[in-house]
Amino acid sequence: MRLFAGVELDERVRLACAEAARELDERLHRARSGLNVRWIPENNLHVTLWFFGEVSAGRATEITDRLHLAWQIPVFELTLSGVGVFPPAGPIRIVWIGVTAGADEMAAMHRELTARLVPLGFEAEHRAYHPHVTLGRAKESAGSARRARAVLERGDVQAGSCEIKHITLFQSRLSPRGAQYEPLLRVPLKG
Repeated sequence: MRLFAGVELDERVRLACAEAARELDERLHRARSGLNVRWIPENNLHVTLWFFGEVSAGRATEITDRLHLAWQIPVFELTLSGVGVFPPAGPIRIVWIGVTAGADEMAAMHRELTARLVPLGFEAEHRAYHPHVTLGRAKESAGSARRARAVLERGDVQAGSCEIKHITLFQSRLSPRGAQYEPLLRVPLKG
């Protein structure tokens, strides 16, 4: 099964992110940027903590056992705003909205998760954790990445705030219609 851990966004924030993606898509088209973006469906919007990829049933049980341990991170408020892209230079692959308030708590969750997973043989990430919501994945563009970056960087996106009360283990089911994310486990944060 294909798994990842993350945090869920409430419906209001997911809808605001989806609306921001529509507005960004319109701006990119009006600017004739040539960037072809596959926007993430509203129901799939979340903040990823760790992508496990394809794992066996035994490995999934090990992950679940580590996630079930009590979390030391208290419930917190997450605010989403601002637009960015990955990678920072060259062809654009990911369009994202950033985490402003709650970024420190997300980084703490990532550190705690890393400490739980490394003993299982998972490799710690060498880059700094950058919490964000992926709005879309770009394909090869016929236009200038510079022009698309300029359009996206002008996007003053505010998607609002929501309370993060738990960490979620998701299963990603791939299909011809795209991926569907199913929550398998929700573990509460410190009340």
